[in-house]
Amino acid sequence: MRRQSIQFGLHLTIASLLVAVVLAGSAAPATAQQEMAPMAPSGQGSLSFTVGVPVGEFDDNIDNLGYGANLFIGGMLRNTPITIGLDASFLVYGRSRDRVPFSGTVGPRVTVDVVTTNSIVQPHFVLRLQPPTGPVRPYLEGLIGFKYLFTETRVEDDRTTDRIASSRNFDDFAWSGGAGAGVDIRLGQNADARGRQQSFFLKLGVQYLRGQEAEYLAEGDLEDTNNDGVLNEDELPIRRSRTNLIQPMLGVAVTF
Repeated sequence: MRRQSIQFGLHLTIASLLVAVVLAGSAAPATAQQEMAPMAPSGQGSLSFTVGVPVGEFDDNIDNLGYGANLFIGGMLRNTPITIGLDASFLVYGRSRDRVPFSGTVGPRVTVDVVTTNSIVQPHFVLRLQPPTGPVRPYLEGLIGFKYLFTETRVEDDRTTDRIASSRNFDDFAWSGGAGAGVDIRLGQNADARGRQQSFFLKLGVQYLRGQEAEYLAEGDLEDTNNDGVLNEDELPIRRSRTNLIQPMLGVAVTF
């Protein structure tokens, strides 16, 4: 009886070992697959071409659209659809170029280009709601920051466009805030050396940015009306209004 009990125990032990080996073998591929699965991205960024469409009084005072670039970069909060980041746009809404003599002494024998640009820089903090993964990633965002409007004139060599001299003619700040919406459409994806998922997207978006009142110049507003060689503020046609803009944008985005 004792011998039969020992044999039964041996058989049970061997059977248990075989079951353990089978279970371990079946679990190993699953563990490997989990280790090989790419990690969710922790950040995202985009670079877009954007157009600034003035709204309301701003549109009444400016005849041109603004053209420029938008840069966004943000960090994703883990296991949430929330991204916190920084959004910055640079727009040129006016530009003029004149070729003039380098000096009264030299006369027309040497000429330079005098280029005046009217520009807006718009940095904003962003809170964005967007799925971290997926082939199509729609988003909504809120923005708060400011606008810096400035007019600058520079003198360039007419052959090389090297800057010889420049001057900031007029500038002003305005607080700004608004909302945006858009969608990222995946073009491709891979995993980096750390196993983190990277995806590349076509970005389509639009922002509405309400700006407080500011003073600014429009294209062609710089003129020395009294011919004293100085641009006095009292002879500049300074405009003042709220600085609301609608900004559609088209670009590329990446998660990392």
